Amino acid sequence: MIIGRDVNSDLCLSNKNKNMSIKYTIGLDYGTDSVRSLIVNVETGEEVASAVFNYPRWQRGMYCDAPNNRFRQHPKDYLEGLEYTIVEALKQAPQGVAENVLGISVDTTGSTPITVDEKGIPLSLTPGFEENPNAMFVLWKDHTGVKEAEEINELSKKWEVDFTKFEGGIYSSEWFWAKLLHVIREDAGVFRAAYSWVEHCDWIPALLSGNTNPKTLKRSRCAAGHKAMWHEAFGGLPSEEFLVALDPLLSGLRDRLFKETYTCDVAAGKLTEEWAEKLGLSKDVVIGVGAFDAHLGAVGAEIEPYYVSKVMGTSTCDMLIAPMEEVGDKLVNGICGQVDGSIVPGMMGLEAGQSAFGDIYAWFKSILEWPLKNILAESELIDEATKQKLIEETSDKIIAKLSSAAAKIPIAESGIVALDWMNGRRTPDANQALKGAIAGLNLGSDAPRIFRALVEATAFGSKAINDRFIAEGVRIDGVIALGGVAKKSPFVMQIVADVLDMPIKVARSEQACALGTAMAAAVVAGVYSSTAEAQRKMGSGIETEYHPIPENVEKYKGLYEQYAKFGKLVEFNL
Repeated sequence: MIIGRDVNSDLCLSNKNKNMSIKYTIGLDYGTDSVRSLIVNVETGEEVASAVFNYPRWQRGMYCDAPNNRFRQHPKDYLEGLEYTIVEALKQAPQGVAENVLGISVDTTGSTPITVDEKGIPLSLTPGFEENPNAMFVLWKDHTGVKEAEEINELSKKWEVDFTKFEGGIYSSEWFWAKLLHVIREDAGVFRAAYSWVEHCDWIPALLSGNTNPKTLKRSRCAAGHKAMWHEAFGGLPSEEFLVALDPLLSGLRDRLFKETYTCDVAAGKLTEEWAEKLGLSKDVVIGVGAFDAHLGAVGAEIEPYYVSKVMGTSTCDMLIAPMEEVGDKLVNGICGQVDGSIVPGMMGLEAGQSAFGDIYAWFKSILEWPLKNILAESELIDEATKQKLIEETSDKIIAKLSSAAAKIPIAESGIVALDWMNGRRTPDANQALKGAIAGLNLGSDAPRIFRALVEATAFGSKAINDRFIAEGVRIDGVIALGGVAKKSPFVMQIVADVLDMPIKVARSEQACALGTAMAAAVVAGVYSSTAEAQRKMGSGIETEYHPIPENVEKYKGLYEQYAKFGKLVEFNL
Protein backbone atom coordinates (compact mmCIF):
# COMPACT_ATOMS: atom_id res chain seq x y z
CA MET A 1 0.00 0.00 0.00
CA ILE A 2 1.42 3.38 -1.03
CA ILE A 3 0.49 6.28 1.20
CA GLY A 4 0.46 9.67 -0.57
CA ARG A 5 2.30 12.64 0.96
CA ASP A 6 0.42 15.78 2.00
CA VAL A 7 1.98 18.34 -0.36
CA ASN A 8 0.33 21.28 1.40
CA SER A 9 1.70 20.15 4.77
CA ASP A 10 5.16 19.79 3.30
CA LEU A 11 4.92 23.26 1.78
CA CYS A 12 3.83 24.79 5.10
CA LEU A 13 6.68 22.98 6.88
CA SER A 14 9.14 24.17 4.24
CA ASN A 15 7.98 27.78 4.60
CA LYS A 16 8.13 27.53 8.37
CA ASN A 17 11.68 26.20 8.26
CA LYS A 18 12.62 28.92 5.81
CA ASN A 19 11.17 31.62 8.05
CA MET A 20 13.00 30.15 11.04
CA SER A 21 16.33 30.62 9.26
CA ILE A 22 15.67 34.29 8.51
CA LYS A 23 16.30 36.90 11.17
CA TYR A 24 14.40 40.12 11.76
CA THR A 25 14.54 43.37 13.66
CA ILE A 26 11.80 45.81 14.61
CA GLY A 27 11.99 49.57 14.11
CA LEU A 28 9.70 51.38 16.53
CA ASP A 29 9.04 54.85 15.11
CA TYR A 30 7.28 57.45 17.30
CA GLY A 31 6.05 60.41 15.25
CA THR A 32 4.06 63.49 16.16
CA ASP A 33 0.63 61.94 15.55
CA SER A 34 1.22 58.20 15.68
CA VAL A 35 3.64 55.35 16.33
CA ARG A 36 4.59 52.65 13.83
CA SER A 37 6.28 49.29 14.25
CA LEU A 38 8.08 47.90 11.20
CA ILE A 39 9.42 44.34 11.00
CA VAL A 40 12.39 44.07 8.63
CA ASN A 41 14.32 41.14 7.18
CA VAL A 42 17.93 41.86 8.19
CA GLU A 43 19.35 40.03 5.16
CA THR A 44 17.41 41.82 2.43
CA GLY A 45 15.81 44.88 4.04
CA GLU A 46 12.38 43.57 3.05
CA GLU A 47 9.68 45.30 5.08
CA VAL A 48 7.76 42.24 6.22
CA ALA A 49 4.90 43.79 8.20
CA SER A 50 3.94 46.99 9.96
CA ALA A 51 1.21 48.51 12.08
CA VAL A 52 0.27 52.06 13.03
CA PHE A 53 -1.41 53.46 16.13
CA ASN A 54 -2.80 57.01 16.26
CA TYR A 55 -2.49 58.60 19.70
CA PRO A 56 -6.11 58.83 20.97
CA ARG A 57 -5.60 61.56 23.57
CA TRP A 58 -3.52 63.63 21.19
CA GLN A 59 -6.19 63.31 18.48
CA ARG A 60 -8.71 64.78 20.91
CA GLY A 61 -6.42 67.73 21.60
CA MET A 62 -6.03 66.82 25.26
CA TYR A 63 -3.39 68.65 27.35
CA CYS A 64 -2.67 71.09 24.50
CA ASP A 65 -3.24 74.83 24.15
CA ALA A 66 -2.31 75.66 20.56
CA PRO A 67 -2.83 79.46 20.75
CA ASN A 68 -0.23 79.52 23.53
CA ASN A 69 2.08 77.03 21.79
CA ARG A 70 1.62 74.34 24.43
CA PHE A 71 1.76 70.80 23.00
CA ARG A 72 1.84 67.90 25.46
CA GLN A 73 1.40 64.14 25.05
CA HIS A 74 0.37 61.56 27.62
CA PRO A 75 2.72 58.57 28.13
CA LYS A 76 -0.31 56.28 27.92
CA ASP A 77 -0.58 57.16 24.22
CA TYR A 78 2.98 55.92 23.78
CA LEU A 79 2.51 52.78 25.88
CA GLU A 80 -0.72 51.73 24.21
CA GLY A 81 0.84 52.32 20.81
CA LEU A 82 3.96 50.36 21.69
CA GLU A 83 2.04 47.23 22.60
CA TYR A 84 -0.59 47.48 19.86
CA THR A 85 1.75 48.07 16.93
CA ILE A 86 4.27 45.35 17.73
CA VAL A 87 1.60 42.74 18.49
CA GLU A 88 -0.40 43.70 15.40
CA ALA A 89 2.66 43.71 13.12
CA LEU A 90 3.61 40.26 14.38
CA LYS A 91 0.08 39.02 13.63
CA GLN A 92 0.46 40.20 10.04
CA ALA A 93 3.92 38.66 9.65
CA PRO A 94 4.45 35.10 8.37
CA GLN A 95 4.54 32.24 10.84
CA GLY A 96 7.85 31.92 12.65
CA VAL A 97 8.85 35.57 12.47
CA ALA A 98 8.24 36.35 16.17
CA GLU A 99 10.68 33.63 17.27
CA ASN A 100 13.37 35.11 15.02
CA VAL A 101 13.25 38.77 16.03
CA LEU A 102 16.75 39.66 17.24
CA GLY A 103 16.42 43.29 18.23
CA ILE A 104 14.26 46.36 18.65
CA SER A 105 15.41 49.96 18.34
CA VAL A 106 13.41 53.11 18.94
CA ASP A 107 13.22 56.54 17.39
CA THR A 108 11.07 59.42 18.65
CA THR A 109 10.43 63.09 18.13
CA GLY A 110 12.66 65.43 20.08
CA SER A 111 13.35 67.22 22.14
CA THR A 112 10.37 65.62 23.92
CA PRO A 113 11.26 65.32 27.62
CA ILE A 114 9.19 64.39 30.67
CA THR A 115 9.68 64.73 34.42
CA VAL A 116 10.00 61.45 36.35
CA ASP A 117 10.23 60.22 39.94
CA GLU A 118 13.20 58.34 41.46
CA LYS A 119 12.12 55.11 39.77
CA GLY A 120 11.93 56.80 36.38
CA ILE A 121 8.14 56.72 36.30
CA PRO A 122 6.63 59.75 34.48
CA LEU A 123 4.72 61.89 36.96
CA SER A 124 1.60 61.69 34.80
CA LEU A 125 1.51 57.96 35.59
CA THR A 126 1.52 58.65 39.34
CA PRO A 127 -1.37 59.66 41.63
CA GLY A 128 -2.26 63.34 41.57
CA PHE A 129 -0.66 64.16 38.22
CA GLU A 130 -2.72 62.02 35.83
CA GLU A 131 -4.32 65.02 34.07
CA ASN A 132 -1.64 67.66 34.64
CA PRO A 133 -0.18 68.88 31.30
CA ASN A 134 3.07 69.81 33.05
CA ALA A 135 3.51 66.14 34.02
CA MET A 136 3.20 65.04 30.37
CA PHE A 137 5.80 64.71 27.65
CA VAL A 138 6.62 68.20 26.35
CA LEU A 139 6.39 67.64 22.61
CA TRP A 140 9.12 68.87 20.25
CA LYS A 141 6.98 71.71 18.89
CA ASP A 142 5.99 73.08 22.31
CA HIS A 143 7.25 76.68 22.43
CA THR A 144 6.20 77.66 25.93
CA GLY A 145 9.85 78.06 26.90
CA VAL A 146 10.70 81.03 24.64
CA LYS A 147 11.57 83.26 27.63
CA GLU A 148 13.71 80.53 29.17
CA ALA A 149 15.59 80.00 25.90
CA GLU A 150 16.34 83.71 25.73
CA GLU A 151 17.75 83.60 29.27
CA ILE A 152 19.95 80.60 28.41
CA ASN A 153 21.34 82.43 25.38
CA GLU A 154 21.96 85.62 27.31
CA LEU A 155 23.80 83.86 30.14
CA SER A 156 25.79 81.63 27.76
CA LYS A 157 27.24 84.62 25.96
CA LYS A 158 28.45 86.07 29.28
CA TRP A 159 29.79 82.82 30.72
CA GLU A 160 33.44 81.79 30.54
CA VAL A 161 32.34 78.77 28.48
CA ASP A 162 29.63 79.12 25.88
CA PHE A 163 27.65 75.92 26.42
CA THR A 164 25.65 76.60 23.25
CA LYS A 165 28.64 76.61 20.90
CA PHE A 166 28.18 73.00 19.76
CA GLU A 167 24.45 73.63 19.23
CA GLY A 168 24.82 76.38 16.68
CA GLY A 169 25.42 79.12 19.26
CA ILE A 170 21.70 79.76 19.82
CA TYR A 171 19.55 77.75 22.21
CA SER A 172 15.95 77.07 21.21
CA SER A 173 12.69 76.87 23.14
CA GLU A 174 12.16 73.52 21.40
CA TRP A 175 14.98 72.01 23.44
CA PHE A 176 15.49 70.22 26.76
CA TRP A 177 16.61 72.89 29.28
CA ALA A 178 14.20 75.61 28.13
CA LYS A 179 11.27 73.20 28.43
CA LEU A 180 12.05 71.76 31.83
CA LEU A 181 12.88 75.18 33.28
CA HIS A 182 9.58 76.59 32.06
CA VAL A 183 7.64 73.70 33.58
CA ILE A 184 9.24 73.81 37.02
CA ARG A 185 8.81 77.58 37.17
CA GLU A 186 5.16 77.33 36.21
CA ASP A 187 4.18 74.38 38.39
CA ALA A 188 5.39 74.18 42.00
CA GLY A 189 3.72 70.80 42.49
CA VAL A 190 5.60 69.26 39.58
CA PHE A 191 8.83 70.89 40.77
CA ARG A 192 8.49 69.34 44.23
CA ALA A 193 7.62 65.89 42.88
CA ALA A 194 10.19 65.82 40.08
CA TYR A 195 13.35 63.82 40.65
CA SER A 196 14.77 63.95 37.13
CA TRP A 197 13.90 64.38 33.44
CA VAL A 198 14.05 61.85 30.62
CA GLU A 199 13.76 62.20 26.84
CA HIS A 200 11.10 60.14 25.09
CA CYS A 201 13.79 58.34 23.03
CA ASP A 202 15.51 57.30 26.28
CA TRP A 203 12.40 56.30 28.22
CA ILE A 204 11.02 53.69 25.80
CA PRO A 205 14.28 51.64 25.55
CA ALA A 206 14.69 51.96 29.33
CA LEU A 207 11.17 50.64 29.86
CA LEU A 208 11.62 47.71 27.46
CA SER A 209 14.97 46.74 28.96
CA GLY A 210 13.90 47.16 32.57
CA ASN A 211 16.24 49.93 33.72
CA THR A 212 14.32 53.18 34.18
CA ASN A 213 16.58 54.50 36.95
CA PRO A 214 17.22 58.11 35.81
CA LYS A 215 20.85 57.97 36.96
CA THR A 216 21.81 54.69 35.26
CA LEU A 217 19.61 54.27 32.17
CA LYS A 218 21.50 54.73 28.91
CA ARG A 219 20.97 58.20 27.46
CA SER A 220 21.01 58.96 23.74
CA ARG A 221 23.97 61.01 22.56
CA CYS A 222 21.75 62.22 19.72
CA ALA A 223 19.27 63.78 22.17
CA ALA A 224 21.82 64.97 24.72
CA GLY A 225 24.25 66.49 22.25
CA HIS A 226 21.77 68.29 20.02
CA LYS A 227 19.27 69.44 22.64
CA ALA A 228 20.76 69.37 26.17
CA MET A 229 24.15 71.09 25.67
CA TRP A 230 26.01 67.86 26.45
CA HIS A 231 29.56 67.62 25.14
CA GLU A 232 32.70 65.75 26.12
CA ALA A 233 34.60 69.06 26.13
CA PHE A 234 32.38 70.22 29.01
CA GLY A 235 32.71 66.97 30.90
CA GLY A 236 29.07 66.32 30.08
CA LEU A 237 26.21 68.73 30.78
CA PRO A 238 26.59 72.44 31.57
CA SER A 239 28.21 73.06 34.95
CA GLU A 240 26.27 73.25 38.21
CA GLU A 241 27.40 76.86 38.59
CA PHE A 242 25.97 77.81 35.22
CA LEU A 243 22.65 76.08 35.89
CA VAL A 244 22.22 77.67 39.33
CA ALA A 245 23.07 81.08 37.88
CA LEU A 246 20.36 80.46 35.30
CA ASP A 247 17.85 79.65 38.05
CA PRO A 248 18.37 78.37 41.62
CA LEU A 249 15.49 75.94 40.98
CA LEU A 250 17.97 73.90 38.93
CA SER A 251 20.26 73.33 41.92
CA GLY A 252 21.22 69.67 42.25
CA LEU A 253 19.40 68.54 39.10
CA ARG A 254 22.61 67.97 37.14
CA ASP A 255 23.62 65.16 39.53
CA ARG A 256 20.25 63.49 38.97
CA LEU A 257 20.62 63.49 35.20
CA PHE A 258 23.59 61.90 33.40
CA LYS A 259 27.25 62.17 32.48
CA GLU A 260 27.64 59.44 29.85
CA THR A 261 25.83 59.19 26.52
CA TYR A 262 25.60 56.42 23.96
CA THR A 263 25.21 56.13 20.20
CA CYS A 264 22.48 54.07 18.52
CA ASP A 265 24.78 51.07 17.91
CA VAL A 266 24.91 50.33 21.65
CA ALA A 267 22.54 47.99 23.51
CA ALA A 268 20.41 49.39 26.32
CA GLY A 269 19.73 45.83 27.52
CA LYS A 270 17.47 42.89 26.73
CA LEU A 271 13.70 42.69 26.66
CA THR A 272 12.19 42.16 30.11
CA GLU A 273 10.10 39.11 30.90
CA GLU A 274 7.02 41.31 31.33
CA TRP A 275 7.39 42.97 27.93
CA ALA A 276 8.39 39.73 26.23
CA GLU A 277 5.11 38.20 27.39
CA LYS A 278 3.07 41.26 26.36
CA LEU A 279 4.61 41.41 22.90
CA GLY A 280 5.00 37.73 22.17
CA LEU A 281 8.77 37.93 21.78
CA SER A 282 11.81 36.27 23.30
CA LYS A 283 13.61 37.61 26.38
CA ASP A 284 16.78 37.42 24.26
CA VAL A 285 15.65 40.31 22.05
CA VAL A 286 18.24 43.09 22.33
CA ILE A 287 17.02 46.67 22.87
CA GLY A 288 19.05 49.45 21.28
CA VAL A 289 19.77 52.91 22.67
CA GLY A 290 17.26 55.33 21.17
CA ALA A 291 17.67 58.35 18.91
CA PHE A 292 15.55 60.98 17.20
CA ASP A 293 13.34 60.10 14.23
CA ALA A 294 15.01 62.41 11.73
CA HIS A 295 18.47 61.10 12.55
CA LEU A 296 17.52 57.47 12.10
CA GLY A 297 15.41 58.48 9.10
CA ALA A 298 18.64 59.72 7.54
CA VAL A 299 20.14 56.28 8.18
CA GLY A 300 17.11 54.63 6.55
CA ALA A 301 17.44 56.92 3.53
CA GLU A 302 21.07 55.77 3.18
CA ILE A 303 22.70 59.07 4.03
CA GLU A 304 26.31 59.43 2.94
CA PRO A 305 28.95 62.07 3.73
CA TYR A 306 28.10 65.60 2.62
CA TYR A 307 24.60 64.69 1.48
CA VAL A 308 21.73 66.46 3.22
CA SER A 309 19.04 64.02 4.30
CA LYS A 310 15.90 66.12 4.34
CA VAL A 311 12.94 64.79 6.32
CA MET A 312 9.98 66.67 4.85
CA GLY A 313 6.82 66.41 6.90
CA THR A 314 5.00 68.74 9.29
CA SER A 315 8.40 70.35 9.84
CA THR A 316 11.76 69.56 8.26
CA CYS A 317 14.91 68.14 9.75
CA ASP A 318 18.04 68.46 7.65
CA MET A 319 20.75 65.92 8.52
CA LEU A 320 24.33 65.96 7.26
CA ILE A 321 27.25 63.70 8.14
CA ALA A 322 30.96 64.27 7.62
CA PRO A 323 34.14 62.43 8.61
CA MET A 324 35.43 63.57 11.99
CA GLU A 325 38.94 64.23 10.66
CA GLU A 326 37.56 66.55 7.97
CA VAL A 327 35.23 68.57 10.18
CA GLY A 328 37.75 68.90 12.99
CA ASP A 329 37.02 71.77 15.37
CA LYS A 330 34.94 73.69 12.83
CA LEU A 331 31.79 75.18 14.39
CA VAL A 332 28.73 75.83 12.26
CA ASN A 333 26.73 78.77 13.59
CA GLY A 334 22.96 78.89 13.68
CA ILE A 335 22.19 75.18 13.29
CA CYS A 336 20.75 72.61 15.74
CA GLY A 337 24.12 71.31 16.70
CA GLN A 338 26.97 69.07 15.68
CA VAL A 339 27.48 65.87 17.62
CA ASP A 340 29.94 63.01 17.27
CA GLY A 341 27.94 59.92 16.29
CA SER A 342 24.46 61.40 16.57
CA ILE A 343 23.40 60.07 13.16
CA VAL A 344 26.00 57.52 12.07
CA PRO A 345 28.38 56.35 14.81
CA GLY A 346 31.92 57.47 14.01
CA MET A 347 30.78 60.41 11.88
CA MET A 348 30.06 63.99 12.86
CA GLY A 349 26.31 64.56 12.71
CA LEU A 350 25.02 68.03 11.90
CA GLU A 351 21.36 68.97 12.23
CA ALA A 352 19.27 71.86 10.95
CA GLY A 353 15.62 72.25 9.96
CA GLN A 354 12.45 74.31 9.72
CA SER A 355 9.89 74.54 12.51
CA ALA A 356 7.05 74.35 10.00
CA PHE A 357 6.86 72.94 6.49
CA GLY A 358 3.83 70.76 5.76
CA ASP A 359 2.21 72.39 8.79
CA ILE A 360 2.06 75.62 6.76
CA TYR A 361 0.11 73.93 3.98
CA ALA A 362 -2.16 72.36 6.61
CA TRP A 363 -2.73 75.81 8.17
CA PHE A 364 -3.81 77.27 4.83
CA LYS A 365 -6.04 74.28 4.18
CA SER A 366 -7.65 74.79 7.60
CA ILE A 367 -8.46 78.39 6.72
CA LEU A 368 -10.15 77.30 3.51
CA GLU A 369 -12.11 74.64 5.39
CA TRP A 370 -13.74 77.19 7.71
CA PRO A 371 -16.97 77.63 5.70
CA LEU A 372 -17.24 73.86 5.28
CA LYS A 373 -17.09 73.22 9.01
CA ASN A 374 -19.03 76.29 10.12
CA ILE A 375 -21.60 76.90 7.35
CA LEU A 376 -22.09 73.75 5.31
CA ALA A 377 -22.01 71.66 8.48
CA GLU A 378 -25.02 73.59 9.79
CA SER A 379 -26.99 73.56 6.54
CA GLU A 380 -30.52 72.15 6.61
CA LEU A 381 -30.72 71.80 2.82
CA ILE A 382 -29.17 68.35 2.75
CA ASP A 383 -29.14 65.34 5.06
CA GLU A 384 -26.41 64.81 7.63
CA ALA A 385 -24.72 61.90 5.83
CA THR A 386 -24.44 63.86 2.57
CA LYS A 387 -23.07 66.89 4.41
CA GLN A 388 -20.32 64.85 5.99
CA LYS A 389 -19.41 63.22 2.69
CA LEU A 390 -19.23 66.63 0.98
CA ILE A 391 -17.06 68.06 3.74
CA GLU A 392 -14.71 65.08 3.69
CA GLU A 393 -14.47 64.96 -0.11
CA THR A 394 -13.77 68.69 -0.38
CA SER A 395 -11.23 68.68 2.45
CA ASP A 396 -9.39 65.71 0.97
CA LYS A 397 -9.02 67.44 -2.41
CA ILE A 398 -8.02 70.96 -1.30
CA ILE A 399 -4.22 70.54 -1.35
CA ALA A 400 -4.20 68.53 -4.59
CA LYS A 401 -6.41 71.07 -6.39
CA LEU A 402 -4.38 73.99 -5.04
CA SER A 403 -1.18 72.34 -6.21
CA SER A 404 -2.56 71.73 -9.68
CA ALA A 405 -3.76 75.33 -10.05
CA ALA A 406 -0.64 76.85 -8.47
CA ALA A 407 1.63 74.90 -10.83
CA LYS A 408 0.14 76.84 -13.76
CA ILE A 409 1.03 80.25 -12.28
CA PRO A 410 4.30 81.69 -13.65
CA ILE A 411 7.11 82.31 -11.15
CA ALA A 412 6.92 85.82 -9.62
CA GLU A 413 3.75 86.59 -11.61
CA SER A 414 1.62 87.21 -8.52
CA GLY A 415 4.05 89.52 -6.70
CA ILE A 416 3.31 87.65 -3.44
CA VAL A 417 6.16 86.81 -1.08
CA ALA A 418 5.70 84.84 2.16
CA LEU A 419 7.82 83.90 5.18
CA ASP A 420 7.87 80.33 6.48
CA TRP A 421 7.94 81.28 10.18
CA MET A 422 4.39 80.29 11.12
CA ASN A 423 5.86 78.22 13.98
CA GLY A 424 8.96 80.33 14.54
CA ARG A 425 12.35 79.68 12.97
CA ARG A 426 14.44 76.67 13.90
CA THR A 427 17.44 77.36 11.65
CA PRO A 428 19.44 79.16 10.60
CA ASP A 429 19.60 81.13 13.87
CA ALA A 430 16.78 79.83 16.06
CA ASN A 431 14.11 82.36 16.96
CA GLN A 432 10.78 80.86 17.98
CA ALA A 433 9.30 84.30 18.64
CA LEU A 434 9.17 85.05 14.92
CA LYS A 435 5.86 84.95 13.05
CA GLY A 436 4.93 84.17 9.48
CA ALA A 437 3.95 86.94 7.08
CA ILE A 438 2.63 87.44 3.56
CA ALA A 439 3.35 90.54 1.44
CA GLY A 440 2.30 91.72 -1.99
CA LEU A 441 -1.40 90.89 -1.75
CA ASN A 442 -3.95 92.67 -3.92
CA LEU A 443 -7.55 92.09 -4.95
CA GLY A 444 -6.40 89.57 -7.54
CA SER A 445 -4.60 87.40 -4.99
CA ASP A 446 -6.53 84.14 -5.03
CA ALA A 447 -6.04 80.91 -3.10
CA PRO A 448 -3.71 79.19 -5.62
CA ARG A 449 -1.44 82.25 -5.78
CA ILE A 450 -1.21 82.49 -2.00
CA PHE A 451 -0.60 78.75 -1.78
CA ARG A 452 2.21 78.95 -4.33
CA ALA A 453 3.83 81.74 -2.31
CA LEU A 454 3.64 79.60 0.84
CA VAL A 455 5.26 76.66 -0.94
CA GLU A 456 7.99 78.93 -2.28
CA ALA A 457 8.54 80.27 1.24
CA THR A 458 9.17 76.77 2.58
CA ALA A 459 11.62 76.18 -0.28
CA PHE A 460 13.39 79.46 0.48
CA GLY A 461 13.70 78.39 4.12
CA SER A 462 15.40 75.23 2.89
CA LYS A 463 17.81 77.28 0.77
CA ALA A 464 18.70 79.46 3.76
CA ILE A 465 19.80 76.31 5.59
CA ASN A 466 21.91 75.04 2.69
CA ASP A 467 23.48 78.47 2.26
CA ARG A 468 24.45 78.55 5.93
CA PHE A 469 26.22 75.18 5.76
CA ILE A 470 28.13 76.25 2.67
CA ALA A 471 29.00 79.69 4.10
CA GLU A 472 30.41 77.96 7.21
CA GLY A 473 32.66 75.75 5.10
CA VAL A 474 30.60 72.54 4.97
CA ARG A 475 30.00 71.51 1.38
CA ILE A 476 26.78 69.88 0.16
CA ASP A 477 27.12 67.27 -2.59
CA GLY A 478 23.44 66.37 -2.88
CA VAL A 479 20.05 66.03 -1.21
CA ILE A 480 18.13 62.91 -0.23
CA ALA A 481 14.48 63.53 0.70
CA LEU A 482 12.10 61.42 2.75
CA GLY A 483 8.81 61.92 4.53
CA GLY A 484 5.21 62.57 3.53
CA VAL A 485 5.74 65.72 1.46
CA ALA A 486 8.64 64.19 -0.46
CA LYS A 487 6.57 61.13 -1.36
CA LYS A 488 3.27 62.85 -2.14
CA SER A 489 3.89 66.26 -3.73
CA PRO A 490 5.80 66.53 -7.03
CA PHE A 491 4.73 70.20 -7.15
CA VAL A 492 6.49 71.03 -3.89
CA MET A 493 9.53 68.90 -4.68
CA GLN A 494 10.13 70.51 -8.07
CA ILE A 495 10.01 73.99 -6.53
CA VAL A 496 12.48 72.96 -3.81
CA ALA A 497 14.83 71.49 -6.45
CA ASP A 498 14.59 74.71 -8.49
CA VAL A 499 15.20 76.94 -5.48
CA LEU A 500 18.13 74.86 -4.18
CA ASP A 501 19.49 74.48 -7.74
CA MET A 502 20.32 70.92 -6.81
CA PRO A 503 18.97 67.47 -7.71
CA ILE A 504 16.87 65.82 -5.00
CA LYS A 505 16.69 62.06 -4.65
CA VAL A 506 13.60 60.64 -2.92
CA ALA A 507 14.11 57.54 -0.78
CA ARG A 508 12.04 54.56 -1.92
CA SER A 509 10.93 53.37 1.51
CA GLU A 510 7.59 54.70 2.72
CA GLN A 511 8.90 54.33 6.26
CA ALA A 512 12.52 55.47 6.13
CA CYS A 513 12.59 56.42 9.83
CA ALA A 514 11.34 53.01 10.96
CA LEU A 515 13.65 51.31 8.44
CA GLY A 516 16.66 53.23 9.73
CA THR A 517 15.70 52.26 13.25
CA ALA A 518 15.49 48.60 12.21
CA MET A 519 18.97 48.99 10.67
CA ALA A 520 20.25 50.33 13.99
CA ALA A 521 18.70 47.32 15.74
CA ALA A 522 20.54 44.98 13.35
CA VAL A 523 23.85 46.56 14.35
CA VAL A 524 22.97 46.42 18.05
CA ALA A 525 22.03 42.74 17.69
CA GLY A 526 25.40 41.97 16.11
CA VAL A 527 24.14 41.10 12.62
CA TYR A 528 26.28 43.86 11.11
CA SER A 529 29.46 45.45 12.37
CA SER A 530 28.59 49.00 11.34
CA THR A 531 25.73 51.26 10.33
CA ALA A 532 27.21 51.59 6.84
CA GLU A 533 27.11 47.81 6.39
CA ALA A 534 23.50 47.65 7.58
CA GLN A 535 22.59 50.41 5.12
CA ARG A 536 24.17 48.51 2.21
CA LYS A 537 22.37 45.28 3.08
CA MET A 538 18.99 46.64 4.17
CA GLY A 539 18.60 49.86 2.14
CA SER A 540 15.68 50.20 -0.27
CA GLY A 541 17.32 52.64 -2.68
CA ILE A 542 15.96 55.68 -4.51
CA GLU A 543 12.44 55.96 -5.90
CA THR A 544 12.71 59.07 -8.06
CA GLU A 545 14.85 62.15 -8.61
CA TYR A 546 13.92 65.78 -9.21
CA HIS A 547 16.25 67.93 -11.30
CA PRO A 548 16.30 71.74 -11.26
CA ILE A 549 14.91 73.46 -14.35
CA PRO A 550 17.56 76.05 -15.40
CA GLU A 551 15.11 78.83 -16.35
CA ASN A 552 13.27 78.40 -13.05
CA VAL A 553 16.55 78.51 -11.11
CA GLU A 554 17.34 81.95 -12.50
CA LYS A 555 13.88 83.33 -11.78
CA TYR A 556 13.95 82.07 -8.21
CA LYS A 557 17.26 83.81 -7.49
CA GLY A 558 15.52 87.18 -7.67
CA LEU A 559 12.50 86.02 -5.70
CA TYR A 560 14.78 84.60 -2.99
CA GLU A 561 16.41 88.01 -2.59
CA GLN A 562 12.95 89.48 -1.99
CA TYR A 563 12.27 86.76 0.60
CA ALA A 564 15.54 87.57 2.41
CA LYS A 565 14.82 91.32 2.45
CA PHE A 566 11.25 90.75 3.64
CA GLY A 567 12.57 88.48 6.39
CA LYS A 568 14.94 91.14 7.68
CA LEU A 569 12.17 93.73 7.64
CA VAL A 570 9.85 91.52 9.70
CA GLU A 571 12.51 90.17 12.08
CA PHE A 572 14.09 93.48 13.02
CA ASN A 573 10.89 95.49 13.23
CA LEU A 574 8.94 93.24 15.58
